[in-house]
Amino acid sequence: MLDLGRLGFSEEQADLLEVASRFCRERSPISKVRSLMLEETGFDADLWTEIAELGWLGIAIPEAYGGSGLTLAETVPIVEQMGRRLLASPFVPTTLAAQALLAGGTEAQKEAFLPRIAQGARATLALAEPDGDWRLEQMTSLAEERPDGRIALRGEKRFVLDAGAAEILIVSVRHRGEPQLAVLEASDLPAGALRREIVIDETRRSFALSLDGVVISASALCDPARVRAALDHVHLSANLLSAAEMSGGTLAAIEYTVDYAKTRKQFGKLIGSYQAVKHPLVDAYVRYEQARSHLYSAANCFSEQGAGEVAVRMARIQTETIFAHAADRSIQFHGGFGFTYDCDAQLYRRRALWNASQNGDAIYHRRRLASLIF
Repeated sequence: MLDLGRLGFSEEQADLLEVASRFCRERSPISKVRSLMLEETGFDADLWTEIAELGWLGIAIPEAYGGSGLTLAETVPIVEQMGRRLLASPFVPTTLAAQALLAGGTEAQKEAFLPRIAQGARATLALAEPDGDWRLEQMTSLAEERPDGRIALRGEKRFVLDAGAAEILIVSVRHRGEPQLAVLEASDLPAGALRREIVIDETRRSFALSLDGVVISASALCDPARVRAALDHVHLSANLLSAAEMSGGTLAAIEYTVDYAKTRKQFGKLIGSYQAVKHPLVDAYVRYEQARSHLYSAANCFSEQGAGEVAVRMARIQTETIFAHAADRSIQFHGGFGFTYDCDAQLYRRRALWNASQNGDAIYHRRRLASLIF
């Protein structure tokens, strides 16, 4: 039975939503979003410092490791508002890297890296490979033992977000025939290991990572008994935060279109007065509210075995579908201008396309969901 209480906000979520809404609105106007698209790093280092000082990086990190001791449920409203304002930062990959360490790291690794992340160290995950398989336990990159006891890595990773600015990288490899995670410092990478990728969402900085020539100590490998569970946890965490980002982006696309419909005239009338415009916008908003309810339900039952996975996959499906629809309608309702680079609607459509390509699209999640509930 659905617990309707889970559809609301906790006190912590409500407080964070209010602060994040104001912060992202003030720090990420569309003019800044566009200017950062032209920068090499793609984000504002001073803004990142402010995010760290607000304590957002430690929200889902236990107090024992320098965090606030809350959960990913309290991270959701922050990511939602970042998505709404297209705020560029390594916040999501850093948060996911911390979750990977919590779920699969050794105690020594957690003590070494989690306090650094909580204080502002940038981190990322390198899990995707050239074959594009969304099943994280399927990897061809290898970790092989050398005679001196160290570990040599081999293979290639794709879509490693903000790797050029990351201080900590967590990569997936196959070690002794089993999936494994390794924690790397940026200094472990040889020159030329990173190559910038050109992706559809120009607010992102994505990199291909060559592991050839990377040599690490055995202590850099995570707890082998917990790696598979850690990969499952990271997969669901990534989809929860992706759903949050798309929820915020959907509202922004609808708001952007409504503002245009209130000012653009055609045949002497505001286009927002025509049923062919206002009815689809109302339908989009209703579907947005439905998807957002799925999102916060998923956030609040995320840690529950079984129910959490079902809720996350449902939220991912709903937010991806309505985000793509709302951004597409925004382009269409802006007419010829909507197809130009100067129209902000295309930024939301590009973001929707990028999110659909990561961590499984709606079709993939429907198939996974079917196996869980039928």
